[in-house]
Formats: sequence, structure tokens, C-alpha cells
Amino acid sequence: MGIALIRAEKESLTKSFAVFFLSLSILAFLLGYLEYFKLKHETQEKIFNEMRVCSYDLKCTNYEFDFVPLESAKLYHLTESSTQLFALFSIPKNSQYAIKLSLSKANYEEILKEKQREVFYHFIYLMIVIILISWFFSLYALHPLRKALTLTEEFSKDILHDLNTPLSSLRLNINMLTIDEKDTKKLERINKSIDSIVSLGQNLKNHLAHHDYQVEIFDLHGLIEERMLVLEKLFGHIGFYLNNESFKLLTSKNAFIRVVDNLLNNACKYNIPNGVVKIEIDEKRKILLIKDSGYGIENPQKIFERFYQENKNSRGDGLGLHIVKKISDEMKIDIKVESVVDKGTIFTLDLSKIVYKKG
Repeated sequence: MGIALIRAEKESLTKSFAVFFLSLSILAFLLGYLEYFKLKHETQEKIFNEMRVCSYDLKCTNYEFDFVPLESAKLYHLTESSTQLFALFSIPKNSQYAIKLSLSKANYEEILKEKQREVFYHFIYLMIVIILISWFFSLYALHPLRKALTLTEEFSKDILHDLNTPLSSLRLNINMLTIDEKDTKKLERINKSIDSIVSLGQNLKNHLAHHDYQVEIFDLHGLIEERMLVLEKLFGHIGFYLNNESFKLLTSKNAFIRVVDNLLNNACKYNIPNGVVKIEIDEKRKILLIKDSGYGIENPQKIFERFYQENKNSRGDGLGLHIVKKISDEMKIDIKVESVVDKGTIFTLDLSKIVYKKG
């Protein structure tokens, strides 16, 4: 398929295929089971009819015959014992003896095995057809979902794009205003609201992005140092500290930057005045720790939930950390959070699965 399937589409395709395949496979198994017993019954009828014909002239090589005492109740019935398959037939003008025609159990089982092989081959052919049918119907069932997802994504992107112009105009006009000192706080609140909308738009763009990550090798310390320099200009009141350890990673650099930027931005935004952000790289344990001296998190177990916010009045949108967790899971990064209210928060990223190993 030309367009790469996103996760929801892959999951839908897999589940649809599983439902179709299992349903048709169960039906095929039942049909095969019934077909085998039908063939077994037809085989027994054929054997009995051949024995009946043979009882008239005894000119048959497939069956053994013998004369046994007459038992009227067993005449003209095919009987299966532990050693043979046999039938008794009457002898004209003889009321004491009957002809017994028999087929050894080994020969009978060999005939049944041939029938089993026949059913098995039919079953294999049928399963191949079932796989093709299941795949076709799964793709057919996926089409409405893909169409709905595409329309939703295009609509969301159009809305986000159209928001840029009025937001830029609004910010420009605010900067051009001549204001009294008493109105400064009001304008700050307006600017924060604009920042929140811009942040929400950026996070929604990231959330809508398809993650076909381009893997590359890069130095962890160098990347963190680069991101720190950007944040130092934005948050001049925050002190940044980074240790000297490092190791190389083999993963998507852009995706990793999004994770780090989100965590560092939060560490700065929700920090105390003149607070501190410490970044520690543990080369031995292959982990990255981001510590802040901020307000802390009351419910760290909920922090990765979509739209969750500790403070409803904060300028965040509740999507940033959800996206961080989503990307981290896709990149096989285990992320944990520890927090103490009024003391700070520590995010721990286990990078052991994406470490670059020479050779």
C-alpha cells in the first residue's frame, strides 16, 4: 500500500484480519471434520457392497473369507472389531453356516489414512483461499476508517494553519499598544493565553504527525548542551547544570529532541523564580535524569494522561507529556517520574535500548 499505515490503521487491519481468518478457519475445520466422516461412511459402504458381490462368487482378492456358524442377527451388517472389518452373508439352501468376508484392520486403516490425506490437502487449499479472502475483506473494512482518519487529520491541520494568521496579528497589535503600568499584567495574561494556544497548536501538530523515524547516531551530551543553550535564552532566570558524562544513541534525533524539549520546557515553566534545572547523564546505567526545583506534582501517576493538568489555571494544554510518553513508547524509551510537592520533580529516561553499540 502506498500510504504508510499509522498505528490505529495497523491495529484495525490486524484485528479485522484475525476476526475474518478465525471465523472462516473454524468453519473450514468443521467442514473438513464433516467431510472426513462422510468419506469414512462412503468407504464403509463401498467395502460392504464389494463384500456382498464377493459373497456370490468369492472371486475377490482384497478380502479374506471363511465359513462360520450362522447368526441371523449379524447377517448383512458391516462390523468393526479390534482386528478386522467383517460382514456375514447367508449361503443359499444352508441354514447352519454363513460366509464371513473380512478386511484386516491394518488395510482398513491404510484406506482411511488415504482419505485423511485427501481431506488434509483440501483443507490446506481452503486455508490459502481463506487467508486471501480475509486479507481482502480486512483491507475493504479498513477503507472507511482510513478515509475518516484522513479527513479528520486534514481538517485539524487546516484549522491549525488558519489559526497562525490571527494569532500573529493579535501578538503584533499587542506589542504596538501604548499601555499604562497598571495594564501590564492584563497584557501579560493575554500573551500567556496566546502562548497557550500556540503551544496547543504545536502539540496537536506533533500528535498528528506520522512517526516514520529516521535513525541516526548522535552524541547525547552534545544534543542536551545544544538544547540547553536555546532554553537559557528563553528562561534567563533559570540556572542550568549538565554533567560531563556521555554516550552515543542510535535512534531518531528529531523525535528524541521533541521528548527532551518537552521535558526541559516543563522543568523551566513550572519552576520557582531563580530555580534550577539539573541534567545528569549516567553513562554506566545508560539513563538520563532531568531534575527541577519546581512546584512538584501531586499526582505523578496521572501526568502522562491526555489533557491532564495539575493546575487548571496553568497555561499548558495537558498534551505535552502525553505526547512525550507516546513518542517514548514508540522509541522504546522507558520513562519514569518522581515528584515531591514544593521540592521538585525528576524524570528518568532509560536509554539502554537505543544505545549505539559499535560492531
